[in-house]
Amino acid sequence: ILGEHLRICPQGYTCCTSEMEENFANKSRSEFEAMMKEAGRSVQATLTAQHRSFDSYFQDLLNKSEKALYDAFPSLYGELYTQNVKVFKDLYSELRRYYRSSNINLEEALNEFWTRLLERLFKLLNPQYHITDEYLDCMVKHAEQHKPFGEVPRDLKVKATRAFIAARSYAQGFLVGSDVVKKVSQVSLSHECTRAIMKLMYCPHCRGMSSVKPCNNYCLNVVKGCLANQADLNTEWKYLMDSLIGVADRIDGPYNVDTVIGTIHMRIAEAISNLQENKDSITSKVFQGCGNPKISTKGSSSEDKRRRGKVTLEAKSSAQALEMLVLDAKGNLTALKTYWITLPSSLCSKKVMASSVSDDKCWNGMTKGSYLPEVMGDGLANQINNPEVEVDITKPDMTIRQQIMQLKIMTNRLGNANIGNDVDFQDTSDDMSGSGSGDSCPDDVCGKRLSKSPSTRQPETHAIPKQSGHGVRGASSRSLPSASLLLLLSVAVIAAQHLWR
Repeated sequence: ILGEHLRICPQGYTCCTSEMEENFANKSRSEFEAMMKEAGRSVQATLTAQHRSFDSYFQDLLNKSEKALYDAFPSLYGELYTQNVKVFKDLYSELRRYYRSSNINLEEALNEFWTRLLERLFKLLNPQYHITDEYLDCMVKHAEQHKPFGEVPRDLKVKATRAFIAARSYAQGFLVGSDVVKKVSQVSLSHECTRAIMKLMYCPHCRGMSSVKPCNNYCLNVVKGCLANQADLNTEWKYLMDSLIGVADRIDGPYNVDTVIGTIHMRIAEAISNLQENKDSITSKVFQGCGNPKISTKGSSSEDKRRRGKVTLEAKSSAQALEMLVLDAKGNLTALKTYWITLPSSLCSKKVMASSVSDDKCWNGMTKGSYLPEVMGDGLANQINNPEVEVDITKPDMTIRQQIMQLKIMTNRLGNANIGNDVDFQDTSDDMSGSGSGDSCPDDVCGKRLSKSPSTRQPETHAIPKQSGHGVRGASSRSLPSASLLLLLSVAVIAAQHLWR
């Protein structure tokens, strides 16, 4: 029949009624959006699997260290351990909460552990004296210069903070990437794109050419026009992938989590041994600085005569497992770098089943023949002359712009972690509420601090400096804004959304 009633397909002779054309339009829209979500789910599955693998590995390291401590310390230290079980439990609890991105200052938590442990052990090692809380406060003030635990606290603080900062940023980066893909994949097609996709996929049916495939370049122009905003994710997405690769190298390199996290119990044992070996010297120095405490009426105890000297505990290395985890992650991250700009080609070749470039018997939008227009570039700005889709390059999609901002913020955090700087994750609690991490905790719990005199120093947030030959790949040529600035920009973007509407 004559096709004068058609609104999307060419108005020549047609097999379609107006109702059929409308049904085809709805069908093409739902099918294309399903293709987008399917492609996104594949990327999400990859990132989520990488997060799950590393998270399981890291938690297992921490669990094994804690179990080794609980298994060995009772027989090694007797009351020195049994009367201080809560101190050790609290330490591992704080370490887990920090890794799960709670609002905890890690250095402060480690300092608090050593302070509490010193207070308890000093009393147990000097049972013949009546030591008051005031006396302990004085003793703690002098602890820094006496170094009762040797160099262990300082050394562990440096190494553990770097390892934990890198580990939690690394784990969070996978979740952020997955969450961005999920949200972007749910962006609906515009009215113009619905028409263009319908013309691409089903107008051949209306012309009685159901077996004719769309021309490849024709398909690319349609899909690039419809996914122009998504393609603008490419730059920040690539930076995120490069940043994750950079931190992965740190985790299996200078910040080696296997060596640091898996030996925490051994470092604690070493510290206690140092205190036992130098008990008399340290006690004498404390007495000089704080005065002689009163003799206790409870009498002396033989507990401090229990085993002394260097303690040797075994650490079961899982370095090979870590190496395999990192290699697998780097391979997947490298493969995902160009996801957003290769998506049109992927959809056209695998989903829409476009014909080859040289085929002159393909559907070109009007009839069976060759397709002459050139293929547009990637991104919104390059669609100004797209012959197949009318794209308003002055109105970017706000959901996608917000996700670009999330990528920038996460890349900034990874950049800080890569150079050993702590960053505040508290501002991601709302953003990540749908990420499925399941690691949130109430503010009245996460916000508590154990220190008697809590530090007012906040975790540092710095822009990534320009790097020369090392650090985060892809971030060396630019300096990223701080998290505070990025958050302000994010608010501005949201405000602009209402203006554009």
